[in-house]
Amino acid sequence: MNVIDRQRPIGSGFGAASTAADVLAGIDLNGRTAVVTGGHKGLGLETTRALALAGAEVVVACRDPAAASSSYAGLDRVKAWALDLMDPGSVRRFADRYRRSGRPLHMLINNAGIGGGKHIRDARGYEAQFATNHLGHFQLTNELLPALLAAEGARVVGVSAWGHHLSDIRWHDPHFETEYDERAAYGQSKTAIALFAVELDRRWSGDGIRGYAVHPGHIISTSLGSAMTLDERRAMKMVDENDELVIDPSRDLKTPAQGAATQIFAATTPLLDGIGGVYLADNDIAPVEPDATPIGDGDEPTGAYTNVAGYAVDPESALRLWELSERLI
Repeated sequence: MNVIDRQRPIGSGFGAASTAADVLAGIDLNGRTAVVTGGHKGLGLETTRALALAGAEVVVACRDPAAASSSYAGLDRVKAWALDLMDPGSVRRFADRYRRSGRPLHMLINNAGIGGGKHIRDARGYEAQFATNHLGHFQLTNELLPALLAAEGARVVGVSAWGHHLSDIRWHDPHFETEYDERAAYGQSKTAIALFAVELDRRWSGDGIRGYAVHPGHIISTSLGSAMTLDERRAMKMVDENDELVIDPSRDLKTPAQGAATQIFAATTPLLDGIGGVYLADNDIAPVEPDATPIGDGDEPTGAYTNVAGYAVDPESALRLWELSERLI
C-alpha cells in the first residue's frame, strides 16, 4: 500500500484532549525499554513519566544527565545518559554504550529539538535546526539499529510538528549558505522528521521496526513554545485578553500531558500493529493534503493544523533525504 493511501485516520477512539495516561490505560510496558531524547523536560518529561509509570525502563538522553536527574526524581525506572545531538562523537558514544549494555530497544522516541533563533552552525558547518532535529536523530537511530533489531518488534517515533508546513526540504541549500530564514529552517527540519519515518519504515518494517512522525499540538508552556514572542502568541490566540495561556485542544492548544499523548500512542498502541511510515496527530493517523505547498509569512494553513502536507510523506523525497543524510553524517 502506498504511504499516501495509508495516511488515513483509523478511528482510534482517542482525540485532541486525550492525555498520555489515557492512551496508556491497560497497556503494560514491563520488560520493555525506551530511549527518550530530551526526556527530562517539556513533552519529553511527560513521555518519560508516562512510560515509566506503565512499567518501562527509560533512558533519558540529554546533554547534562546530572542536572536532569532532579526532573524525574521518584521514578526508579529512569536513568539519564549524556547525548549532544549536534556532536557526532557524542551520538556515537551514546549508541556504543547502549549496544554494549546488551539490552534490546523497544521504543526510540526522538523527542529533543530546537526551534528558531539566530543562524547557528555546528562544527561541520551544518544549520543547527536541521543538524539537531533531524541529522542527530538520523545518526542515533542508525547506530542503535542492532538494539532495535534485538527487540523483535520496535517503534521509532520522531516529533515533527505543524511547522513542517513552513518548508519542504531545501534540496539546493539545506544549510542556508544563502539568506537565512529561521521559520524555513525550522519547517525544513520538521519535514525531514516526517520523511525519515516514511523511509525508515520502508527499509526496516520487514525486520519488525516501524517508523512514525507525530504532531504533538501547540504546547506553549514548553521551551519551544516559550521562545515565541508575546505578539506571536496573541496572533495565534494562544493567550487570552489578560495574556494568560489558553488551553483548548479543539484549537490544537494543549497541556504537556495532552501533547505527549500522540508520541506515546505511536510508541505503544496495538491499534498501529501492522501500520507504519505515517504521520500522526491527535492520537490518530492524520489526513493528508496531497497538493499542499509551503505557506509564507502571515499565511494561514490550507487545512487543519493536524493535517500533513503531501510533500512531507512523499516516498521519493523520503528516499532522497535518507541518501542525503547518509552522505552528511
